[in-house]
Amino acid sequence: MKSKIVLIGTVVMLTMAVTVWAADIAGKWTAQAQGSDITMNFKVDGTALTGTLENSQMPGAVDIKDGKIDGDNVSFTIVRKMGETEMKIVWKGIIAGDEIKFKREVAGGGMGGPGGAAAEEIVARRAK
Repeated sequence: MKSKIVLIGTVVMLTMAVTVWAADIAGKWTAQAQGSDITMNFKVDGTALTGTLENSQMPGAVDIKDGKIDGDNVSFTIVRKMGETEMKIVWKGIIAGDEIKFKREVAGGGMGGPGGAAAEEIVARRAK
């Protein structure tokens, strides 16, 4: 019985530690890519990331989906609709203080997917 209690306590503490180690990126971040201004508004709940992304070339906020924070790594997707076609864009980044170095690519092809051009690198900075 003691070993079960110790095991449960260890699991709870490790779970809490992962949450504490997740970088706090909640708030507004800005970036520029291919002549457009990008604004990201992140909401963080433990290791889950939600929020919105706005791009000046494609006005209108889109919801961040599948967002995760794992230590200094962050990832999420957005879905853009161009005519009748939906495009899933995958963002993966490394957090370094008030800067996130992202790579973004279109899932399944296009600007960075299989057979497409290299993933685009974008640096986001925390808005002051």
